[in-house]
Amino acid sequence: MHKRIFIFLFLLVPVLCTAQKAKPKNDSNYDERLLHFGFSMGVNTMDFNIKMNPSSDLLAEVVSLRPGINIQIVSDFRPSTYFDFRFLPGVSFGQRDIYFYRNGELINDKQQLESSFLEFPLVMKAKGMRLNNSRPYLIAGMNFRYDLAAKKEYDDERPIYLRLRRADLYYEAGAGIDFYLPYFKLTIEAKMSNGLRDILIHEPAPGYPQYAEAIQLMRSQIWVLSFHFE
Repeated sequence: MHKRIFIFLFLLVPVLCTAQKAKPKNDSNYDERLLHFGFSMGVNTMDFNIKMNPSSDLLAEVVSLRPGINIQIVSDFRPSTYFDFRFLPGVSFGQRDIYFYRNGELINDKQQLESSFLEFPLVMKAKGMRLNNSRPYLIAGMNFRYDLAAKKEYDDERPIYLRLRRADLYYEAGAGIDFYLPYFKLTIEAKMSNGLRDILIHEPAPGYPQYAEAIQLMRSQIWVLSFHFE
């Protein structure tokens, strides 16, 4: 469902831009500077791509996606008219609930895995032609995330039998629209972020080895809808 929403937003970008009639352009000298700054707020949904161990009779999946938040600082370097390099350090918070099934039957309470990321995305922004007071663009880049909420040890007081690695590198791709307002630029951006490493620590919880042993590979996936103010 979330993937369909983001695909719809990507397809909507050129439609919104081409549907506009000619209007007076707002001055954008801040956008013509070699370097400018701003801030960003957004919402995310975090997911896992899980590959099960063929020898296990368990199935693990994230049943429902919970909304999280993103807060970032925007640093934009413009070496040419149609390309920018952007560094957006910040924090993001979210949660993923994993359920385990055997023969279609739920066998345990949800594994509630919370994440509090420090993130350091570096992306390239390829901009289209400005039409009136809007401009579409595409982005692609890498993002290093460090999860402060990842547990070093299992907690005897909580029935959580999975642990995650703290560091991961993500590749990101997305699209958005810049809206030029009289005093600032508002940007709406949607992007997909996929982790490159297996973030599951394959060390079974004492007394509950079946959960970690059932998963062969688990990669992180995050969808983000951001609002940049520059």
